[in-house]
Amino acid sequence: MQPLQLTGLEGKVAIVTGAGRMRSIGRPIAVEMARAGCMVVLTGTGRPQDQYPEDEKAAGWRDIDSVVDEIRAFGGTALAVVSDVGDEAAVRALLARTLAEYARVDFIVNNAGAARGRDRVPVVDMPVDAWDTVIRVNLRGTFLMCKVFGQHLIDAGHGGSIVNISSIAGKLLPPNTTAYAASKAGIQALTAGMAQEVGQYKIRVNAICPGLVDTVRIDDIRGTPAWDQATARIALHRMGAGEEIAHAVMFLCSDQGAWFTGQSINLDGGHAVQH
Repeated sequence: MQPLQLTGLEGKVAIVTGAGRMRSIGRPIAVEMARAGCMVVLTGTGRPQDQYPEDEKAAGWRDIDSVVDEIRAFGGTALAVVSDVGDEAAVRALLARTLAEYARVDFIVNNAGAARGRDRVPVVDMPVDAWDTVIRVNLRGTFLMCKVFGQHLIDAGHGGSIVNISSIAGKLLPPNTTAYAASKAGIQALTAGMAQEVGQYKIRVNAICPGLVDTVRIDDIRGTPAWDQATARIALHRMGAGEEIAHAVMFLCSDQGAWFTGQSINLDGGHAVQH
């Protein structure tokens, strides 16, 4: 008997949004999908280099272009496109560019997310523009990608898989994180509803809800008591790795994940028990 291997990925085209940071979830998703034989289109916002963290500056990092170089170095196929997922015209242009380059789309991984910032305060203290930024990128961006690329998958008629990166925050609903938690809970609702709408077209829609993953986004607590306290709340007593999220994405896009749809799956080392 042959060992289990994921099938149905090779030769397919995958879109991965928010894939430009060196220590992230998006980068390993793009890299691992390419290793599995996908042609990958990865997006980023084109952030200025003065906003890069110090380790990216020291490495001469170039956002999505560096990830494309990494993929091409092992013989993979990738295309970098600067895009704003919160802008409908930009999302439609992303679809057009993808079809012009690869003539098809099979998998959409909606990973782009707003950075932690001024939204991490009580509701009564939250600047309205901070709320709007989080909702625009996280929820509106996921909606637009699902709408535009979902319609293409319906029209193409060959099925496909959409994976939305949510968060356990959308289930735990912690204080001082309400914009983020609301956006992620909204992604879970979007996932469940859309899955029921497009299942007849052999399109699957799922969400992954990561817990604390060791990326640049939690550098603000690295080396502090808050880091130790957070780790202690995780059953496995460690942060996750971006590659572990990538492996789950690959499964949900593979033939072996063909009966999964409408699910919001916790991937958090045992941090949350909400279902």
